[in-house]
Amino acid sequence: MLPSPFSICITLGTRPEAIKLAPVIQQFQRSPNFKTQVVLTGQHREMVQQVMQLFGLSADWNLEIMQRQQTLTDITFRSLRGLEAIFGQLQPQMVIVQGDTTTAFAATLAAFYQKIPVGHVEAGLRTDDLFNPYPEEANRRLISQLTQLHFAPTSLAVENLQRSGVTGEIHQTGNTVIDALLTVAKSQPECDIPGLDWNKYRVLLATVHRRENWGEPLQGIAEGFLHILDKFPDTALLLPLHRNPTVREPLQALLGTNERVFLTEPLDYAQLVGAIQRSYLLLTDSGGLQEEAPSLGKPVLVLRETTERPEAVTAGTAKLVGTDSNQILAAATQLLSNPDAYQKMATAINPFGDGRASEKILQIVEKYFSSC
Repeated sequence: MLPSPFSICITLGTRPEAIKLAPVIQQFQRSPNFKTQVVLTGQHREMVQQVMQLFGLSADWNLEIMQRQQTLTDITFRSLRGLEAIFGQLQPQMVIVQGDTTTAFAATLAAFYQKIPVGHVEAGLRTDDLFNPYPEEANRRLISQLTQLHFAPTSLAVENLQRSGVTGEIHQTGNTVIDALLTVAKSQPECDIPGLDWNKYRVLLATVHRRENWGEPLQGIAEGFLHILDKFPDTALLLPLHRNPTVREPLQALLGTNERVFLTEPLDYAQLVGAIQRSYLLLTDSGGLQEEAPSLGKPVLVLRETTERPEAVTAGTAKLVGTDSNQILAAATQLLSNPDAYQKMATAINPFGDGRASEKILQIVEKYFSSC
């Protein structure tokens, strides 16, 4: 037992952060060794609230920074200014951030300016291409330089941090997204989509949102989807649309008239887990889904030129296919036509952990404070 409760501030702004930090927040809130405050920046709004409600969590503070068509400068400035005031008032003894969002970067910088130690969940991911993904690769590199406790999901992430010459302690924990996923998946959540018969089609679950895929790459992705549907009449495409009109509107224009394309609003996390469980395979530019889907036995085709999660490619749970329509069709054709190829990917071992990452993070932080 530590001598007294320590003040911890867990900061998040987007839905992926909320999903991956939910089990961490639960661990810290259950511990008598910590007084835990949850701070939202509001980089995402409704999507974060859905996740918080699913896990029975509430925020202690919310900056509500979200504005229509906000720029990276807008997000950084408003988060940094708001967090400066909150950290100044709360005086936490550690700030915990997750991943590589602009919220995570701003929270790390705000903590550094007040000489507050930072714990970084999902540390050490790298593509070694500063602009791909953008701005995430830069964000996570900058966060790493200011962090005292690095919670790396895999041995490769540990090696990346060591190679970067970062200060602070490096710990391999697994990825907390597996903790969250397995908790929700146990309940076999429903995912009822009007008009979509899960028993009639092999459903391809797709998500597209990354900045580097805006414009021409997005068109290539959409054309790839249409080619797959044309070649395989027993398939249907479920595509929850991102709220950003830069992504949403082109996809609606390119795909909206196809009767086997089901464009929906963003699914809440329970629905998303249900959709993964019922789908045949995933096509995505999401980082989190590359980690989650293999735990449910679903192959992942990654719609990007690079990935900061090469462990999935090495393990055989994911394949990097880019944004060219012909390459997307070829990769999907192999999985839809070749049962052996599909089974090989579906049964590969997920390299991202066993569902106990958040528990390990709590133990590491307890040890950190016991030695102070």
